[in-house]
Amino acid sequence: MKAHTLETQSTITHQKALIFLKEGNQRFVSNLKINRNLLQQVNETREGQWPFAVILSCIDSRTSAELIFDQGLGDVFSIRIAGNICNDDIIGSIEFACKVAGSKLIVVMGHTQCGAVKGACDHVELGNLTTLLNKIQPAVAIEVSKGKHIDCNSKNSEFVFDVTKTNVEETIKSIMNKSEIIRDMIASGQIGIVGGVHHLDSGKVEFIE
Repeated sequence: MKAHTLETQSTITHQKALIFLKEGNQRFVSNLKINRNLLQQVNETREGQWPFAVILSCIDSRTSAELIFDQGLGDVFSIRIAGNICNDDIIGSIEFACKVAGSKLIVVMGHTQCGAVKGACDHVELGNLTTLLNKIQPAVAIEVSKGKHIDCNSKNSEFVFDVTKTNVEETIKSIMNKSEIIRDMIASGQIGIVGGVHHLDSGKVEFIE
């Protein structure tokens, strides 16, 4: 399978980009990955890159976006940080991906059993990690305020999952609030933005649209 070109990227809408990712995830779950000549893709992308999506996900070693969505070299921008949180540098990277490089879809993807989310649920403080986990605290506070869970800590898997999902939604809100470029591109239909949660036990990505 060949890498994307400027021509193929230009024909992709954000709706089509989401379909590509859903189909790729289904292949991953079914263990029917596309046979790619990666060396060929290295040669095809040496003069440029035309990714159709940018994916913000966690650094967890089990959540590689290219593998989970069965994509090749040059297909997606992959931004990874513990807890799939965002800051100004990450938002700037997303703006580059969409405004400059032509990506059509932004995906914010959390995952089950996330260590960063668990740490935030337990209010862990550890060096510079404290600052990072503080960015997940709004999601923790939202879920605590709902009064749905008696035990609001990492030992409650349902609470952790709810915080994970809410954290994805809060990250999307943060991107939208802090980036006029992204807001304008979404409003004009040039790009789309969705959330998702990757289930480690099955490999399936549950999209939040």
